[in-house]
Amino acid sequence: MKTEVRQAAVITVAVALCGVLLGLLWWWLAPNVPLVGDVAGQDWVVYLKDSEGEQAAGVDGTFTLLALAFGALTAVVVFLFRRRGGVPLVVALTAGGLLASLLAWRLGMWLGPTKDVLAHAKEVGKGVTFSAPLELGAKGALLAWPVAALLVHLGLTALFGPRDPDPCLQGPFDGGPGPYGGPPQA
Repeated sequence: MKTEVRQAAVITVAVALCGVLLGLLWWWLAPNVPLVGDVAGQDWVVYLKDSEGEQAAGVDGTFTLLALAFGALTAVVVFLFRRRGGVPLVVALTAGGLLASLLAWRLGMWLGPTKDVLAHAKEVGKGVTFSAPLELGAKGALLAWPVAALLVHLGLTALFGPRDPDPCLQGPFDGGPGPYGGPPQA
């Protein structure tokens, strides 16, 4: 059991560190949400440049699709590393996926445009287009990695994992766990 827990801890950390790659890819591939600053009276206001644009949904979709791919990939790697499975392994895969999603989300937001939209609008000037901060509107996307990892790992274990002997196929006289405990005496 100690070995399984140790391996689970290593898997949790390794999967969580993969979140750095997800965060970098999300920052690089996510569409920019264009904003425009304007002066209304004495105050600055910020508008979406294209009010019917779908870039904000694209930001969430990009994160979700990348997280699903990372979840499937880490599940395959963990299955190939340790085919037997086990509860600590599945918990490690899930916890690592959740930590990786959180790390990717925060890293992408940190690398993306500034969160002070009003100051950025004043800096670039009236009527100039600039990018909105990289934000994840659908927080449920953070669960994409762990859910994908669980489902793929479960499927691989069900299809290719080691099988337990079926006790229904063993009779009482063929060495199986029957009431007589072994082959018949002649």
